[in-house]
Amino acid sequence: MDEGTARAVDGVSFDVSRGQVVGIVGESGCGKSVTIKSILGIIQKPGEVVGGEILYRRRDDGAQEPINLRNLDDRGEEMRDIRGNEIALVPQEPMAALSPVHTVGNQLVEAVRLHRDVSKEEAAKICIERMVEVGIPNPEERMGVYSWELSGGLRQRVMIAMALLCSPRLLIADEPTTAIDVTTQAQVLNLLRRLQKEQNLAMIFITHDLGVIAQIADYVVVMYLGRVMEQGPVDDIFHNPQHPYTRALLASIPTIHSGTRQELPTIGGSIPHPFNRPKGCPFYPRCPDFIPKQCDQFTPVPSPVSDTQSVACFLHCDAVEETK
Repeated sequence: MDEGTARAVDGVSFDVSRGQVVGIVGESGCGKSVTIKSILGIIQKPGEVVGGEILYRRRDDGAQEPINLRNLDDRGEEMRDIRGNEIALVPQEPMAALSPVHTVGNQLVEAVRLHRDVSKEEAAKICIERMVEVGIPNPEERMGVYSWELSGGLRQRVMIAMALLCSPRLLIADEPTTAIDVTTQAQVLNLLRRLQKEQNLAMIFITHDLGVIAQIADYVVVMYLGRVMEQGPVDDIFHNPQHPYTRALLASIPTIHSGTRQELPTIGGSIPHPFNRPKGCPFYPRCPDFIPKQCDQFTPVPSPVSDTQSVACFLHCDAVEETK
């Protein structure tokens, strides 16, 4: 951009297996949404993916080698066949994703016919079946309404139904419970988890709420300023956090055991602007365990602390990243 180059996501690496839910967690602005937009090939210009690989296996039998999505044209036929068909997205704000001038049924039918060679009647039948799956009452009637006639919870269910229309192998949920109340949030989370188990889906679930992660995820990736600070199974992350940032996130969760008028723990400071990225570990200006002349000079690389957990912190390893 005019101000320079911003590394919104820098060297993020993780795997998602069939039937697994991977939660990506971190404060706003840490690069969670840009990560999944990179996978889907929907990053807006002047943004671009300049390095690395995004490997995706299209078949279940393992006979076919994984393809690198970075090598595909974002607007090409093969990528358009994958996006929305094999890899589907549940966006953060359904009101912004759904058209206000087309009925819900019109948009659902269009999504089916884009990827399936079926008639409008057959597509409508598939849509109604999906609406029943996600718990939308009177689905035949809802097909003829507009998005602004539905409640927030029903709009989110419509988006989940749309994402599942073509039976995707990977479902990406980008903070799908942010814009709805806590009661409806619990219903949507239970719905997503049930559908994921029934269909053996791979899922990437993005949120800033560790409470949500504890409820839905099997594996957790903790991000900060575009980098992975820590990753591992959800039980390891919650019961044995290794990175100071992960511990600070967990400590900031309100509990029912808090005393009257007791201040809630917070993480001091704020995420630096990408144009003003600090040298060394990106978290060191806010870190209570900061090591002078090391954390502010060198960037740690993710290193294993157990068979299943890795962390990028000089408290656990001395490996540094090569200068770019």
